[in-house]
Amino acid sequence: MQDIIFILISVLAGYLFGCISTGTLVGKYHHVDLKKVGSGNSGTTNALRTMGWKAGLITFAGDVLKAVIPVMGARLFLPYTGMGADWVYFSALLTGLGVVLGHNFPFWMHFKGGKGIAVSAAVILSLADWPVIVAGLVIFVAIVGVSRYVSLGSLVVVWLIPVNTLLYHRDSTLFVPLIVVSLVFTVLAYIRHKDNIVRLIHGNERKLWGEHKEEK
Repeated sequence: MQDIIFILISVLAGYLFGCISTGTLVGKYHHVDLKKVGSGNSGTTNALRTMGWKAGLITFAGDVLKAVIPVMGARLFLPYTGMGADWVYFSALLTGLGVVLGHNFPFWMHFKGGKGIAVSAAVILSLADWPVIVAGLVIFVAIVGVSRYVSLGSLVVVWLIPVNTLLYHRDSTLFVPLIVVSLVFTVLAYIRHKDNIVRLIHGNERKLWGEHKEEK
């Protein structure tokens, strides 16, 4: 029962952190409503395209921190409660999921937020083993560098959470719930990127730089 209580608290804490919309706050500072410009998304990519690299960097940093702080907090604090290592990792993973849910569906923005890639990357940074982190960075940079599609790189990298669980936690007593929750991160990313996927298929997804084929 105690483990369940801490897990519920972790998810709620993660959600509340996730509801902090860095892009919206940066947009207000620049007198820009990200919901009304560009892609209409409050995440890093739209902030970068509409307000410049400094605003994009600040938005990205804020979104990373709002995930790293609660997830690392869970990893560092929960062992002192007597919770076992498997449950600590599970709770931290659920905290990260809570952050993604809060980022994507913030209650104070009528549940219309970002797409969860920066915060998912922060969860990977906070929980994954270093080979997965390095591989993820290399893969993302390579895909975006070659294709110039941030969305494509993002859709590949979100698989690193279930991959990390499969590689390093397959012997865990909680492997089944761990892999299920890990896959939820990936599913959420694909749901939030459904329009991007359609544009990628038709070849009119907007590129990070350079010209792109306009949708007809």
